[in-house]
Amino acid sequence: MKILVLNAGSSSQKSCLYEIPDASLPNQALQPCWEGKVNWNQDGGVAEIEVRTATGEVLQECISGDSLQAHVVYMLNTLNSGATKVIGHLSEIDVVGHRVVHGGQSYRDSVVITEEIKKEIGRLSTLAPAHNPAALEGIEAIEQSLGNVIQIAVFDTGFHSTLPDAAAIYPGPYEWLEQGIRRYGFHGISHQYCASRAAQILGRDLTSLRLITCHLGNGCSLAAIKNGRSIDTTMGFTPLDGLMMGSRCGSIDPGILIYLLRQSDYPVEKLNYVLNKASGLRGISGVSSDLREVIAAINQGNDRAQLAYDIYVHHLRAGIGAMLASLGGLDALVFTAGVGENSSEIRQAVCDAWEFLGLKIDLEKNQQQPIDIDIATSDSTVRVLVIRTQEDWEIAQQCWQILQK
Repeated sequence: MKILVLNAGSSSQKSCLYEIPDASLPNQALQPCWEGKVNWNQDGGVAEIEVRTATGEVLQECISGDSLQAHVVYMLNTLNSGATKVIGHLSEIDVVGHRVVHGGQSYRDSVVITEEIKKEIGRLSTLAPAHNPAALEGIEAIEQSLGNVIQIAVFDTGFHSTLPDAAAIYPGPYEWLEQGIRRYGFHGISHQYCASRAAQILGRDLTSLRLITCHLGNGCSLAAIKNGRSIDTTMGFTPLDGLMMGSRCGSIDPGILIYLLRQSDYPVEKLNYVLNKASGLRGISGVSSDLREVIAAINQGNDRAQLAYDIYVHHLRAGIGAMLASLGGLDALVFTAGVGENSSEIRQAVCDAWEFLGLKIDLEKNQQQPIDIDIATSDSTVRVLVIRTQEDWEIAQQCWQILQK
């Protein structure tokens, strides 16, 4: 079975093609036989295309044009043409899976895309304005390129649909809930994959585990997972809530926003920009939203960079403490995504806070850029895993499962 996956960002569209046996899913993630990425300049209509195949062929070029959909179509056409050709014809693709950031309360499971579902994804763009429209662009590009092929939406909010009401409902007026204002949570596809992979690594049944998964990239979130179900998470009604992130502030006193609106006459759009683009590591350090650059600045004696790092670690530890309280215990702490997979400094800083619980990491293993292994010492009371998140593979698996039904 050939499964194409599209993962839409606010200014990029990543794609990959998997070939999965019809009979059964492999236990571990397959390598895609083709990967493509289009980054577009939203002002100038110029897109950078990069395509790679499993055998090493590479295509890199820039194309012009006003239509983001046209850029995606161009990228998809490299599947069966030129040096990056991996299939004879696009009609060989059996199903296309899409990462859709927001599914609201209506869509908790992955679904085959219909016109009605496309309209709902569009309606939910008010809750995910940077991502849901991009997902629709990808869906329409597939319709243009592949016609009536089956398309499936896999929602980033879906995994967190199991949150108990006490964790999901905000303590505002009850009318908020009736308006759909509640904690939805995000990065669900990544948290779901990492939970399953953790069970594989530990040789345990997922339903027997209490896990905290730490998705730490430019966006950051934690999830408390008990018996395979998300029971708490840090992101909320939007991805702005929760931990300090690369350029997002995370949770702050809402009174600050009222103060700014009243005293500083902040336009709403400026406030939105400040909270999402000019806060977090970037806002405090004045250096970058990239933790690597912040750490480099610390090594050069930059006090603001050190402060940004310290705040980041403080909020991360506090968030883990909240997840721990929801779980009532912990079998494994999981680190994933760009920072989680690559920053030994952050992993150690976080784990040092939990030594009083008997959690101990092997410092040598932690320094070796470990992937998909346990870096805890043999006598640690909690396992500590570093897992490479595979969102695209998780989407492909869900597509395979739906087609089997």
